Amino acid sequence: MAGPLELRFVLSADRLDRLPDAPAEVTVVGRSNVGKSSLINALANRNRLAETSKTPGRTRLLNCFALPDGSTFVDCPGYGYAAAPKSVRSSWPAMIERYLLEREPLRMIVVLVDGEIGPTKLDVQMLEWLHANERPCTVVATKQDKVKPSRRDRRKREVADAVGPGVVWVSSMKGTGVDRLRGLVRTWLAG
Repeated sequence: MAGPLELRFVLSADRLDRLPDAPAEVTVVGRSNVGKSSLINALANRNRLAETSKTPGRTRLLNCFALPDGSTFVDCPGYGYAAAPKSVRSSWPAMIERYLLEREPLRMIVVLVDGEIGPTKLDVQMLEWLHANERPCTVVATKQDKVKPSRRDRRKREVADAVGPGVVWVSSMKGTGVDRLRGLVRTWLAG
């Protein structure tokens, strides 16, 4: 069993060059309200490390968390609907694209999809863009606890059909799959 990731908040950056140096980094991307902040809290086993909200689009900057060895974990703003001013939302794509393409220590991009509703068109577009740009990525399906047990196997097949094999399923609420994902994050950061 992998213990919690010892994450601590470092800073929020509006540009790539404002992020701290790091030997290795993992980032999480996904549509607004997919559960990025909840997942970070579950990985660290802390309730309020990353701010959660029922209002999509609260993450507006690159939020950087550090581990004791100096490696970092970054939470990107969500794509899709967000309750942020249009002027703020319009700056996200360029900021995120530059970050995902140019961040030197970035080892893995964790693409979150909502396991309850399945991958959206925006999720598929993000994955296609990452593959086209040869960026390392892994799909994590969140909210497994919200998928009825009688539908889980079918939902897992549907998600795999849409985004490819190797999807990691988690529930931040119940802790399902969180230990496995912690182990993967440690492996990516060590590699």
